[in-house]
Amino acid sequence: MGKSLLLLVLLSLLGLALAHTNGFGEQPLSKIAIHGATLALNNNASVIVSPSLVGLKGEDTEWVTVDLVSPNPSSDDWIGVFSPAKFNSSTCPPENDPKKQTPYICSSPIKYMFANHESNSQYASTGKASLRFQLINQRADFSFALFSGGLANPKLVAVSNFISFDNPKAPLYPRLAQGKSWNEMTVTWTSGYDINEAVPIVEWGRQGETLSRSPAATLTFDRTSLCGSPARTVGWRDPGFIHTSFLKNLWPNSVYTYRVGHLLSKGSYIWGKNYSFKSSPYPGQNSIQRVVIFGDMGKAERDGSNEYSNYQPGSLNTTDQLVDDLNDIDIVFHIGDITYANGYISQWDQFTSQVEPIASKVPYMIASGNHERDWPNTGSFYNKTDSGGECGVLAETMFYVPAENRAKFWYSTNYGMFHFCIADTEHDWREGTEQYKFIEHCLASVDRQKQPWLIFAAHRVLGYSSDYYYGLEGAFEEPTGRESLQKLWQKYKVDLAFYGHVHNYERSCPIYQNQCVKSERSHYSGPVDGTIHVVVGGGGSHLSTFSGVTPKWSLFRDYDYGFVKLTAFNHSSLLFEYKKSSDGKVYDSFTIAREYKDVLACVHDSCAPTTLAS
Repeated sequence: MGKSLLLLVLLSLLGLALAHTNGFGEQPLSKIAIHGATLALNNNASVIVSPSLVGLKGEDTEWVTVDLVSPNPSSDDWIGVFSPAKFNSSTCPPENDPKKQTPYICSSPIKYMFANHESNSQYASTGKASLRFQLINQRADFSFALFSGGLANPKLVAVSNFISFDNPKAPLYPRLAQGKSWNEMTVTWTSGYDINEAVPIVEWGRQGETLSRSPAATLTFDRTSLCGSPARTVGWRDPGFIHTSFLKNLWPNSVYTYRVGHLLSKGSYIWGKNYSFKSSPYPGQNSIQRVVIFGDMGKAERDGSNEYSNYQPGSLNTTDQLVDDLNDIDIVFHIGDITYANGYISQWDQFTSQVEPIASKVPYMIASGNHERDWPNTGSFYNKTDSGGECGVLAETMFYVPAENRAKFWYSTNYGMFHFCIADTEHDWREGTEQYKFIEHCLASVDRQKQPWLIFAAHRVLGYSSDYYYGLEGAFEEPTGRESLQKLWQKYKVDLAFYGHVHNYERSCPIYQNQCVKSERSHYSGPVDGTIHVVVGGGGSHLSTFSGVTPKWSLFRDYDYGFVKLTAFNHSSLLFEYKKSSDGKVYDSFTIAREYKDVLACVHDSCAPTTLAS
């Protein structure tokens, strides 16, 4: 093979690997050249949507039927869903360049579907189609527009009647998170009510007891809070108001009921649905405790819309498996690459709606990934555009984490016998940095007699992964990933380290400095002489290929979607399970059995030097 051809092949493979590592495929809405849309209105074309008023019984999700007729049908015709319903040039910000023509449409649709979707394959010959869309309540009305010319050259042919939810401002999509103390739970939700219009509150209490009411803080943001396009331009959509209430002094391991709502200025109340959660056990409490961890899930549409190149093909399967297993889950960690909205703000509402059955019942803890934070010249460690201009604002506002500074997304949290140290790979973690000091303090501060199970988690792979791209570099890690941190993992005897970013599943042996320190595969006991590193980035986004080389430390690899479940039975027994999202069955597992003296035992580089002096 000639040198030039070999170089071309290597570059092509590198590009493929990079695409897999960072989320293959573009955000579907970014394929639409909406700024270049032109008018081609046709009086003989029509788009009729029914029903026009939905949510009459308080529903936050509804299906509508879209019947369309076009006298000049084509296979690349498509329907876009716009919200707010009015999307003409009156909503466009002023152009600074007088030579530029103001676009007719300045906001992306919130979803789209081709007219010949599924059962409408004859549309190109008949000019008639009937499509089904699922809408969620997003604080504004909706309209449906028929475009010809495909996504790259859209021509507006017809616009539908307007559709609305009965109460577009309703409080929706509650998501729980651990507070800064073990006996505090936070409830965050979204509504259309500003604090000048209504006071946000939570009504809550132990199951079967008198309920009390707690106030909530309210946040929002505008375009100027964001860092670039599309978040500030075609991807912008008003996020509404995000409210967070802090439920304090909870009894351990107790069931609480709650509902979110608003006290209107006229004295009446608007309430959301009734929910319940189980409070955290006291740190060190001996009970069965179950944790789920995954990364890179994203969102998908149950109506089949937005599926250009099948952007997040495993997302709904993962969501549905977690819902099915919810009675046996106590807390969830989604370690980065949350929605893959990439600057299209409407997608965050759709994600919170998708995970609402989970996040409303158990704490849904998130970490920051490249698709939440990265934007050039904004302080992110990687000078990339992966966030689409969001630069962390959406993740920091839409979800609560118990960080001292939510713009710096590192934090610790406790759940019974578990202690978690969550790092932020989009900020520098290397020795001497603020985050490095946090990580060491987090690892050092845990009382392993009470909390024997010490977990480290981060988005990018700071430990070990035989991903194809990492294999090309030869280190099988994020560049400079573990060089500073592995001595901390070893010194403080971290049991497990979890990562996303690479969209597959892989488990290492207990390892230190590239060497397996135990030969077992399915059961571990004795001193903690190395950390098991787990890539669990197969939550939903396009899968990442493995290197053709399988390192000795790689015990199990799976090119599929899935998540990890940890079950602590007591202070000396832990079960690890990897489950596939497609069927919920266990495909990899191991157990750890040990006593407190095993945690105390000195292993290589874990104890300070000793002397014989008395």
